[in-house]
Amino acid sequence: MGYELPEKLKNIKAYEPVSGEFRTHLDANESFLFLTEEILDEIGQAVKKIQYNRYPDPESRGVCRKYAELLGIRPEIVMAGNGSDELISLIMANFADPGDRVLVAAPDFSMYEFYALSCGLSPVILDKENLVLDKEALIEKAKETNSKIVIFSNPCNPSSLELSEEDVLEIAGRLDCLVVADEAYMDFSDSSIADRTEEYGNLIVLKTCSKAFGLAAIRLGFAVSNERLTGILKTVKSPYNVNSLTQTVGEIVLSHKEYLKRCRDKICKERDYLYQEIEKLQQAYPNVFTLYPTKTNFVFLKTDCGEKIFERMKAEKIAVRLMKGSLRICTGSREENNEMLAVLEDCLKEC
Repeated sequence: MGYELPEKLKNIKAYEPVSGEFRTHLDANESFLFLTEEILDEIGQAVKKIQYNRYPDPESRGVCRKYAELLGIRPEIVMAGNGSDELISLIMANFADPGDRVLVAAPDFSMYEFYALSCGLSPVILDKENLVLDKEALIEKAKETNSKIVIFSNPCNPSSLELSEEDVLEIAGRLDCLVVADEAYMDFSDSSIADRTEEYGNLIVLKTCSKAFGLAAIRLGFAVSNERLTGILKTVKSPYNVNSLTQTVGEIVLSHKEYLKRCRDKICKERDYLYQEIEKLQQAYPNVFTLYPTKTNFVFLKTDCGEKIFERMKAEKIAVRLMKGSLRICTGSREENNEMLAVLEDCLKEC
């Protein structure tokens, strides 16, 4: 007899990063900035002192303390994860029972639905109108479907739009289910509610070091909540979930507050340049695409020419993200941005 897969895995689709050989990477919303020589030297000295024969600190106390200092919150309400992906997976696996409903918006980060399905949960999709997440529609849908978890990114990936602090807190206040606000891109904006989580019994905020902090390689994310929910997350995680190298590098980089601020400012400066240049192209080629306002490190273009532009970029060894005909383009260096803009303009002439 052959082994039969469980029902929940029969139609699940893997996450598909952009594949191919590229010289310019504007598809994964990474930072284009490298760590300074000073920080690299500090890391080099620190990793020599790691006891590689020992397991890491199971609670990642040092790096959680540094992150809490950065946000101005108590370390007791912070938990580190192997990227925020691990934290999303943990939440789906432990804060709802098999068959329970999870409310996700569309479009949004595709891994919410993926992890819900892999944990045997039932995703409920709330379609956004013109990419805008409607607070009232979300609250109504969550109640109507008796969803146990509501999860959304803010600012949104891929649209780059955001809800206000007041709207997110109102969602948490009016719902009895778990509300998860994924703030992966909030370092590029200023509407974080991470310092308000202790006021709510049902709110978890997810954070990452992969975007503004330029640490995608080490896979470090955080969950911020109240002590009760943080304690539950720590209970259900694997014993040594964040390795010693990640904890060491994270603690060092998070100690350099001025460096992190400079990184954010540089990325935002290039983002604004990229947005303004694409805005000029929109005026030069009207009715070809819609450019959405951005509160992230990327821009989002809705266009019927998305696939054509994507393939041309790919041919030029420039990676961008194609999403149902639309394009998500990450901020690169000035040189990378100009290179991409030149190819984009050539494509628009033919659309």
